[in-house]
Amino acid sequence: MAWDLKSDRPIYAQLVEQIQLMVVSGIYAAGSKLPSVRDMAAEAAVNPNTMQRALSQLEGDGLLYSQRTSGRYVTEDVQKIMQIKNNLAADLIQDFLEKMNRLGFDREQTIDLLNHVTKEEG
Repeated sequence: MAWDLKSDRPIYAQLVEQIQLMVVSGIYAAGSKLPSVRDMAAEAAVNPNTMQRALSQLEGDGLLYSQRTSGRYVTEDVQKIMQIKNNLAADLIQDFLEKMNRLGFDREQTIDLLNHVTKEEG
């Protein structure tokens, strides 16, 4: 998964979100070792200190943990990963609903449109 960083929001916050996405999508599986901070920073084209800050935030959130001599790992707590996955999904849905509202659709109209579109695809 390529890093997709935009200038409209703090890079650190975007890194946190994208690493969360990489974990919940299985790119970084539960219990797997992450690349080094320097390698991840180079891959994302960001300052290592910024990457370190994002990784520290994810450790504080319980998604990652460090082992002093061997690096940083993804939690093996599948419930924690699912909680973050559900939170990310809820944020996307809320953002979508707000955008639909700005277009003039209420929730019922939005649901009707979603049902119509998904029937066409199915």
